[in-house]
Amino acid sequence: MQSTNPRKRRSQPVLAPEPGAEPLTLPIEQSADPTQISPRYQPKTPAFRRYVSTYALASLAISLMIGALATVLLPLHVQSLEFARIFGADSGVDLTALNNLSNEVAAGAVAPTAEQQHQLGLLAQFNASRASSLSLVNSAGVVLVMILQPIIGTLSDRTRSRWGRRAPYVAGGAVAGAALITLMPVVPSIAVLVIVWSLIQVAANLSGGPLSATVADRVPEERLGTVSAVAGLATYAAAIIGAYIAGNLFGAIGLASYYPFAIALALLTIPFLLIARDRSSRTMAREPIRFSTIFASFVVALRDRDYRLAWISKVLFWFGVGISSTYGIYMLQSYISPALSAAEAAQTTPLMMVAALPATLLAMAAAGRLSDRFQRRKPFVVAAALILAVSSLVPWVWPTLPAMFIQAVLGGLGLGAFLVVDQAFFIDLLPDQNSAARDLGMSAMAQSIGQALAPIIAGVVVTLAAGAYGPVWPVGAVLVAFSALAILPIRRAR
Repeated sequence: MQSTNPRKRRSQPVLAPEPGAEPLTLPIEQSADPTQISPRYQPKTPAFRRYVSTYALASLAISLMIGALATVLLPLHVQSLEFARIFGADSGVDLTALNNLSNEVAAGAVAPTAEQQHQLGLLAQFNASRASSLSLVNSAGVVLVMILQPIIGTLSDRTRSRWGRRAPYVAGGAVAGAALITLMPVVPSIAVLVIVWSLIQVAANLSGGPLSATVADRVPEERLGTVSAVAGLATYAAAIIGAYIAGNLFGAIGLASYYPFAIALALLTIPFLLIARDRSSRTMAREPIRFSTIFASFVVALRDRDYRLAWISKVLFWFGVGISSTYGIYMLQSYISPALSAAEAAQTTPLMMVAALPATLLAMAAAGRLSDRFQRRKPFVVAAALILAVSSLVPWVWPTLPAMFIQAVLGGLGLGAFLVVDQAFFIDLLPDQNSAARDLGMSAMAQSIGQALAPIIAGVVVTLAAGAYGPVWPVGAVLVAFSALAILPIRRAR
C-alpha cells in the first residue's frame, strides 16, 4: 500500500537495464529519471491531463458498478429469490398491498381474515429471511476483500510485466468483474449469489487497489490533493448515478439491469490502459514477499493506546452506519407507511442519496477548513458521530417517507464532516511516521470491519424482532454514539 502522506513519499525500486536493451525514452512531459518504474508526470502537461481524465474515468466505472449493484440491484435480487421461496403458491400476492395491510393491522385499523392472517405470517417470515440473506451476501464479500486487500497490494508492488506493475491488475479485475456481473441475472439461489457477488467484490478490489496506487506512482506531490479531489468527487457522484440508473432500469427490465454495468466496467477502463500507459517493470529489482510481515502489520499500530481508541471508535462508527443503512430499500417497502412497491423503492433510494449530496459537500468543505484553521480534530469527529446518531432516530419515531429523506440529509451532513476529518485525525495519531502507509491501512481496515459486521448484526436484530425493521435505527444510533465516547479519552490529539 502506498503512503498517503505527501511528505513521506516512498522511493521507487530501481530498474536494472536488460542486456542489449535500447535506452528508455519518455515524452518530454514526463520525468526522464530511469530509476523510476512509473513516469512521474509534470503538472499542466497533456500527458498529466490525459492521466487524470482516464484515471477518473476508470475510478468512475468501479463506483458506478458498486453503486448500482450494492445499493439497488443486489437487495432486489435477494428479495426476489426469497419471495419465490417463501410464498410459493402464494407468490402472486401483491407485496405492497400486503405491507400496507400489515401496517393497518398493527395500528388496529382492520381485523385480518384467516387467509390474510396466513399471508401476514408469510410476510413476517419473508422480511426476516431476506434481511438475513442480504446480510450474508454483503458480509461474505467484505470479509473476503478485507483479507485479500493487503495481499493484492503487495503483489502489485512486486509484479514484473511489460505493461508495468499496475496495469495487469486493473485490466484483469475489470474483465473478471464484467464477466461475473453477466452471470448475476441467472443466479438461482442465495448460496450461489454469495459466491458470485463475493468474487465480483474481489475483482473490483483487484482493479481498484492498484489503480489508486498509480496516483502515488505518477502524480507530483503538488498535485496530489487535486487528483484525489477529482477522483473522490467522480467516484462519489458515480455511486449516486449508478444507483439512479439501476433504479430506473429495474422497473423496465428487472434483473437484466445488471448487463449495462458489466459493459460499462469493461469499456470505461480501456482508455486508462491504452492512453495512460506505464513503463515496463520486467527488470525491476524486488524483495521477496514475506507474508509474516503482512500479517504483523495488522497489530503493530494497535499497541499504541491513542491509536487503538481511535481505531475502535472508527469500527463502532461504521458499524452503526452500516446497521442503519443495510436495509434502506427494504425500509421503503416494509417499514414506512404508506409502503412503496419494489419499483418505487428502487427509484426513490437514489433520490435520497441525491438529497443528501448538498449537505455532504457542505459538511466536507466546512469541516476540513475549520479543523485546519483551529488545528482541532476531536470536536469535529465527535460532532459528526452525534449528528449521525440523531439522524437515525428520526425514522424510528416517525416511520414515513419524509422522515427517510430527513435522515438521509442529516446523515449526509454527519458523514461528510467525518470523512474529511477522519484521515487527518489518524495522521495526527500515527505511532510511527515512517510506517504511515501501514498504519493508515489499518485505519481503512477499521471501516471494512465495521461494514462487514453491520449486516450480520442488522440481520440478527430483524430476526429477533420477528421481521420488523424499526429496531435497527436505535441500535445503529447507540453504536455511533459510543464511537463518539471512545474518542474523548484520546490524549495525543486535540
